[in-house]
Amino acid sequence: MEISKIKKALIEQKNINLSGNLYHKTQIDFAYNTNHMEGSTITKDETESIYDTGTILTSTNKVIVLKDATETKNHFTLFKYMLDTIDNKLSIEMIKKYHFILKDGTLTDSEKVWFNVGEYKTKKNFVGNITTSVPKNVPNDMDNLMKWYNNISKKTIEDIIEFHVRFEKIHPFQDGNGRVGRMIMFRECLYNDIMPFFIEDRNKDFYIRGIREYQINNEKGYLIDTCLNSQDNYEKLAKFFLEDD
Repeated sequence: MEISKIKKALIEQKNINLSGNLYHKTQIDFAYNTNHMEGSTITKDETESIYDTGTILTSTNKVIVLKDATETKNHFTLFKYMLDTIDNKLSIEMIKKYHFILKDGTLTDSEKVWFNVGEYKTKKNFVGNITTSVPKNVPNDMDNLMKWYNNISKKTIEDIIEFHVRFEKIHPFQDGNGRVGRMIMFRECLYNDIMPFFIEDRNKDFYIRGIREYQINNEKGYLIDTCLNSQDNYEKLAKFFLEDD
């Protein structure tokens, strides 16, 4: 399927703000899956309710975590911004803007000065048992990452996955690195005429194992296979909405 057709449809459907199409479905599924992978308590139905009505229909006994609801809403805004700037080359400034949009207004994070929303981390962090860049090294590590990536003239899906692995190894922000990184993958696929994708929550364990094996043992196959599987799933979704019966 032509990627230009998907890109055009997503942009046009975003602009007319009509439900029941590829853009609508992608917004809900992407936000739910990527946030749920990070421990969000917002369900699929609640995600859809937030997107469609700006409200949350929930059970009487459930307590809604405001941070989770805000990050769900913010992810919708982030996806829209990603499409608004899809013709621009990926840059550090854009990546920082992604983080700002995702974390803006999350009271437990954005009100902490040290959290540095939209800027690099000020305190050490980690992911699993992987050692990430210390704060003082992040600017240089990110600059080197962008230089390496920008020197690739014709980018492939493997290059985009490699970027993701290196980005997550740096872990440049205090929190939200996974969601920002996965948005970058979707964006860079679309930008480079490659079938875009997002990782489904049901494949979280395969995704985490894939990154770990990639970073520790340089075993790339697990993560690449997981991404290719998600890519196939998104292509099926796009064909359902965009191809004639």
